[in-house]
Amino acid sequence: MAMHAQAFFLDHLRLPFTDAAVVGNTYYATPQPDSPLKLRISFARTITLGEYEGLRLAVLHEDRGELDAVTVLFEDHRTFDHRDAAQGRRPNETGYATISEFRDRPDWVPWQGAHINRLRDAIEQYASVWFPTARGTAAPDRGGEPHRP
Repeated sequence: MAMHAQAFFLDHLRLPFTDAAVVGNTYYATPQPDSPLKLRISFARTITLGEYEGLRLAVLHEDRGELDAVTVLFEDHRTFDHRDAAQGRRPNETGYATISEFRDRPDWVPWQGAHINRLRDAIEQYASVWFPTARGTAAPDRGGEPHRP
């Protein structure tokens, strides 16, 4: 599968959680040391095979399983506005604000050009509710992408 999930989560999205790993296409983190709670982030599927509309965030308890989950949509956080405008895509058109995997093209990076500041902010805001002591460990600024209010 050509999702390049490890590069997306660890290099591009760069969440501020030091105890984290990518397994397959899923990101796992322990934002608070010695906590029974974990954060799981996976790509949120659309009804089309191999197409994703955002990220599904879930809080897992080591004994009780999934406690909460929410989907953070690419469209709501303007992740692919520039790409879609350049390609003439509009809301409600096929491929708008989504990414697709192409198994036949291992070099394909589906999220290339994604503007992730708003997406990262939403993830950090969600995590701060469940992991309040993990706040204040912001991801370092890589530059190149303007933050839009």
